[in-house]
Amino acid sequence: MARAARSRTPHPDTPQSPLHRLLHTGLDGVRALPAAVRRGYRSRRTAPTAGLAESPHPLARSLGLIAVTVVGAWLGLLLIGSIRVPVGPMDTSMALRPSLAGGTRIDVAPLGDLELSSHHAPVRLNVDVDRLDPVRSQALVDHPERFAGLQAEVTHDVTRGALGLALHSCVAVVSGATALGLAVYRRPRRALAAGGLALTLLAASAGTAYATWNPQSVLEPKFSGLLTSAPSVVGNARNIVSEFHVYQKELARLVTNVTKLYDATSTLPAYQPDPTTIRVLHVSDIHLNPGAWRIIASLVKQYRINVIVDSGDTMDHGSAAENHFLDPASALGAPYVWVRGNHDSRGTQKYLTGRRHVTVLDHGKVTQVAGVRIAGVGDPQFTPDRSVVAAGDPAERTAGGRLADALRTQRLAGTPVDIALAHNPAAVTEADGLAPLALAGHVHHRENTLLPQGTRLMVEGSTGGGGLRAVQNKKPEPVLASVLYLDRTTKRLQAWDEITLGGLGLSRAEVSRHLPRENQPGATPSPSGSPPSADPPSGPPSGPSSGSSSRPARSPSEHAR
Repeated sequence: MARAARSRTPHPDTPQSPLHRLLHTGLDGVRALPAAVRRGYRSRRTAPTAGLAESPHPLARSLGLIAVTVVGAWLGLLLIGSIRVPVGPMDTSMALRPSLAGGTRIDVAPLGDLELSSHHAPVRLNVDVDRLDPVRSQALVDHPERFAGLQAEVTHDVTRGALGLALHSCVAVVSGATALGLAVYRRPRRALAAGGLALTLLAASAGTAYATWNPQSVLEPKFSGLLTSAPSVVGNARNIVSEFHVYQKELARLVTNVTKLYDATSTLPAYQPDPTTIRVLHVSDIHLNPGAWRIIASLVKQYRINVIVDSGDTMDHGSAAENHFLDPASALGAPYVWVRGNHDSRGTQKYLTGRRHVTVLDHGKVTQVAGVRIAGVGDPQFTPDRSVVAAGDPAERTAGGRLADALRTQRLAGTPVDIALAHNPAAVTEADGLAPLALAGHVHHRENTLLPQGTRLMVEGSTGGGGLRAVQNKKPEPVLASVLYLDRTTKRLQAWDEITLGGLGLSRAEVSRHLPRENQPGATPSPSGSPPSADPPSGPPSGPSSGSSSRPARSPSEHAR
């Protein structure tokens, strides 16, 4: 040290030149650089100590880390948290989503949503049925025996999908939280802490879901969309066993039913009504069932109905107290044409006459609605009046004769009628040969026949499912309605859809399309204005309907409640 000191201090007796002094000064500056670096480093290191009182509180820093973790985990689940899983013949998407209530949500497009309160945790399981795979579904259609093994297949697919979703969700939350932590803190240690905390929160949520798992939630499902009218998706709740395997069974049922639904819509005959086709909705025998109005309004909207034709028995007793039941007829979304049935009184007819969008026909009166000319006659009998002996079919044929006279008059005047309307088939049969189409009700089941002179008689069942009296029967009546497609130019029947819904306590939906013989592929249409020829028999008749080619749509099974 002494030598170093001596070397840095010039000898007092030694004379130094200017160049010598300059070199010594430069060397002293270079030797001083490490000390300057150390002083600068210490100044930077000690600067935060001066503001230590202003640093964030540890609790605030912890809350900030939790917020970054939660947001990052949510973004991870949202961006990369879903997986595609084939379940039976369907392609589904499964994902976990943050939720305050938890539970399971199954989206079956286009039917709607099914929500189950399966667990209480801050995550919800979303299952979206994206599409029906055409290859796998066609294999089921071609080999119906495979439906028996569909439950095991669905169980295997769902189990595999759940395991894959669990692993994928772990990666998603860790990736999202780590990425956001790195962007916010710019320190790898803090980012890794956010990722680890996200994984811990996901594990805690999974543990909470497991602890609160409720297999009985399928007994109280919540429906939205079209599923409100299709509870058959989860079957009869009273017969479901409150165990975990019920989910496997009911998911298999869901897959089976939706498969059949798609199959049904794809096998309807290839009649495609153009936008100018006139659509007539035929309803009958509502018998005070208030649910019928909602069904009619739904069909009007779904099928874009131009005119509703009601062949009577809207009431049950025909009393004045029942009149307000008819008020919705003015607001169904389409003009409403009505004839009196044997359960509708003259007071009922008077109440409906003059109401907006409602046309009442009687005594062969003719009206033109949506381009269709319709003539009708009211039922001559009022059977709820027990003080009067029922006149029977002779009275009906007499009323039908008055309708036939009106039709002949219109034909002679050059204004032929397109549809003859009465409540009782015995009455409207008198119009054979005078109109191409005759509509009736009364018998509470469908009949479709070609009369000898070429008129097609279409008898509709009960759109009210037998009405309030249905509770008296051992077997509930179905809810029936039909959509008739008429050519706008000739007003001839091109096709018709028969709609069948489950009656009181039943769950069923069926739509079957029928084509007249002259509209079947390869057939030669009959000349305009001439009656169609009788349809040839095509195998055993399906129910009372005849004279048509039909391919009924298959539907989910029916379950009594």
